[in-house]
Amino acid sequence: MTDVLSKIGHQTLAMGILNVTPDSFSDGGRFCDLEKAIEQARRLIREGADILDIGGESTRPGSDRISAGEERERVVPVIQAIRQFSQIPISIDTYRSETAEAALTAGATIINDISALRLDERMKYVAAEARVPVVLVHMLGEPKTMQQNPTYQNVLGEIIQFLRERIDVATRAGIDEQKMWVDPGIGFGKKIEHNIEILRRLQELRILNKPVLIGTSRKFFLGALVSDAPLPPQDRLEGTIASNVISVLNGADIVRVHDVQAVKRALRITDAVIREATASSG
Repeated sequence: MTDVLSKIGHQTLAMGILNVTPDSFSDGGRFCDLEKAIEQARRLIREGADILDIGGESTRPGSDRISAGEERERVVPVIQAIRQFSQIPISIDTYRSETAEAALTAGATIINDISALRLDERMKYVAAEARVPVVLVHMLGEPKTMQQNPTYQNVLGEIIQFLRERIDVATRAGIDEQKMWVDPGIGFGKKIEHNIEILRRLQELRILNKPVLIGTSRKFFLGALVSDAPLPPQDRLEGTIASNVISVLNGADIVRVHDVQAVKRALRITDAVIREATASSG
């Protein structure tokens, strides 16, 4: 697992999405059954996923919260089962400390918190004690309300300021600065124009000196940009590939995707050009 994460900065890593929820925007309900979830995990690994990101609560715009107990019941058996056949790094996509603790005990090795440690005060201490990488994501408010007319004066400037503050909170809680990743939160309290601006100016996040994770996969704005009638999630592959290539060209280190094989092939070409160029100039 350590060998994979040590490639950050030298190779773009693909984080494969495994939602074990009935209501995710893209694949809700497809992998709620344990056997189907394991089959999908195996598929993502075969396709080249470097990390698996497992979530038990939908965080699509307007989604309602579920109980911590229900979330744990969804994710823990899946993580335990994956650990029977693979040592791939597993990220638990949660903002709840109870779920994170249970997932880490089951074999998860990364915490992906869409609230950047805001929605559960204990989360930062759980992460510090576990000494695992933590993804700090920018989001306005919470999923239920985040898309209710999000407004910015300077979207990248405000995201960077927010992430600086969360990095400081994490550091004071005892989380190793070398184990923090940042994510600008595409679609988490962002209009289409905000998402475009983030991708255009993504390089500015490098000022934080943290690995940058980006999650554009199958999101609404990709379907809206190419058609008068927004394309459904399953028809957004081309947009997903394009947005991920743009992200890597502008400094992303990890991409969070549903379609691992197709995106990974595109990223290998991108890496062959830019990583080699970076190495040669350095």
